[in-house]
Amino acid sequence: MEMVVDTAVDFEDYFPSMVARLGAEGFVMELCNGFRLLMDGESGLITFESLKKNSVVLGLDDMGDDEIVCMLNEGDLDGDGALNQAEFCTLYVQVKPWVNG
Repeated sequence: MEMVVDTAVDFEDYFPSMVARLGAEGFVMELCNGFRLLMDGESGLITFESLKKNSVVLGLDDMGDDEIVCMLNEGDLDGDGALNQAEFCTLYVQVKPWVNG
């Protein structure tokens, strides 16, 4: 008999409680901190290379190149191939429908 092990990880989204606790201004500050963690220090943008490198630091090392490109393309509103802070925040809000209400 083969034993099946459930390796699924339960994920609890803490951002709704953060919004409630921090308020809108505090939450925006946390988004900005997240942007700075992922951005390239020289350009001040989230690039393919910076996202690939820094996502590993954040424990998101299972993101493949295709997923990184898809994320950048989805959020890249000005077509420069990278995310500035406004694009990052816009993308995050689009992905998190609870932020909109």
